Amino acid sequence: MKVFSRLLIVSLCLLATVTLHAQEKHAPDLEHIYNPAADAAADLAAAQKEATAAKKHILVQVGGNWCIWCKRFYKFTAEDSTLKSLLEKNFVVYHLNYSKENKNLPILQKLGYPQRFGFPVIVILDAKGNRLHTQDTGLLESADSYDQKKIAMLLKQWGPDALNPAYYVNQ
Repeated sequence: MKVFSRLLIVSLCLLATVTLHAQEKHAPDLEHIYNPAADAAADLAAAQKEATAAKKHILVQVGGNWCIWCKRFYKFTAEDSTLKSLLEKNFVVYHLNYSKENKNLPILQKLGYPQRFGFPVIVILDAKGNRLHTQDTGLLESADSYDQKKIAMLLKQWGPDALNPAYYVNQ
């Protein structure tokens, strides 16, 4: 009986370790959301090609690895299955860096200076790179986190289907 008990304990410990490592692999990397060395113009051009091919819009999350609210938004949308699904279905997501190392001011100028709303700020582009909407994410907050329903509404209202007149015929 002692041998069985020890085997059971060892097995449970191994299972817990494997589970923890699996969770760590799937947990969002909150320290490297934004790449200060990225060529944002080239990355956005690639996002436009991808969005065109997939018939999606582009969601640009402007912020930096220094920003706690940027990390919270990223984690919140990555871990909520509804929001993650809406993002994957409707958007090519790009994290545009804003930091001391690289403020990406030429890109932000083209986007209408969205940083005036604070960080993170969301900019929705169509597949051609035209700005459709800029969202102050402070309006999506709830206490020390975000409001799932508000974010879901944003993603639904600015997804490619919502801007297609045929979408409303079937509603």
